[in-house]
Amino acid sequence: MKKHNYSAGPCILPQEVFEKSAQAVLNFNNSGLSILEISHRSKDFVAVMDEARALVLELLGLEGKGYQALFLQGGASLEFLMVPNNLMKVNGKAAYLDTGTWANNAIKEAKLFGETLIVASSKEENYSHIPKEFTIPVDADYFHCTSNNTIFGTQMKSFPKTNVPVVCDMSSDIFSRSLDFSQFDLIYAGAQKNMGAAGTTLVVVKEEILGKSGRAIPSILDYEKHIKAESMYNTPAVFAVYTCLLTLQWLKNQGGIPTIEKINEAKAALLYNEIDRNPLFIGTANVEDRSNMNATFLLVNPEHQETFDKMWKEAGISGLPGHRSVGGYRASMYNALPLESVQVLVDVMKKLEEVIINQSQIAQQ
Repeated sequence: MKKHNYSAGPCILPQEVFEKSAQAVLNFNNSGLSILEISHRSKDFVAVMDEARALVLELLGLEGKGYQALFLQGGASLEFLMVPNNLMKVNGKAAYLDTGTWANNAIKEAKLFGETLIVASSKEENYSHIPKEFTIPVDADYFHCTSNNTIFGTQMKSFPKTNVPVVCDMSSDIFSRSLDFSQFDLIYAGAQKNMGAAGTTLVVVKEEILGKSGRAIPSILDYEKHIKAESMYNTPAVFAVYTCLLTLQWLKNQGGIPTIEKINEAKAALLYNEIDRNPLFIGTANVEDRSNMNATFLLVNPEHQETFDKMWKEAGISGLPGHRSVGGYRASMYNALPLESVQVLVDVMKKLEEVIINQSQIAQQ
């Protein structure tokens, strides 16, 4: 039976990425060696790293605009502290938008380095929406936001205009929609949400914002040192970077971000239309802030959970339960999830409605 993978991360990847990476594990580039054992300094892998970094800038439209792409380690969680370490000046301050668990975790790390201002938060409403009205201090060293919130199913549809450097955690919607990426001075994203295998983290940074903090930065946490070493300051996550390259190549062959954005919009519309139409379900995020990557929803009547769970599992659906912070269900619709899989879920939701209606009619007889 075909599986329909709605896992929030590590997530579904294109089938051809599985096939090519599996072959590389056995014999990479006809070298007789596995991708898992080759030197990261070998000609073959240096070519992988160089192409992956170049493809990132190409797909984001940032070629020749003063940006560098890096593949680092430690996940987005390490970036929570690398960002203030590199950008917050001694005795300086940073501004943060609190839209979810990961934004909150980033704030906690930033507080270790200096004054950290929360310009707005939706925490009191269980992060069910994106705050819209807030002011970014003109003297902040940078403004930090999270573009998509996997747990709570919200997504920023626009970004504030400011002269302050803008940092964005795009871990769960990188490469999924068309944006003017030059409005961001630093972007970071864990690979495992939409880009490749777990184990590496993408950082895209405008070089001109670096080297101004006035603080001593440990070498392994210094973006400038990683740029100088071309993402080879320490041994990179070789296999994870390779799967990122394969995924980026797949995306380019699909037509790039504009093409995948249309597919993602169609998937999201299909599922959200059913959530809104079907009286058995209700969405948890404000309609205007709904994420195209992670749709969160509940059963109106929890008594139907056992029936629904059995139905979607029998349909080959995997990874649907929601995070404990929200409950219910979370359908993660990353780039590689086909429209067909969303239709399978929608059909199950419709079937549940039929079953419940029939049960109700029988009970009334």
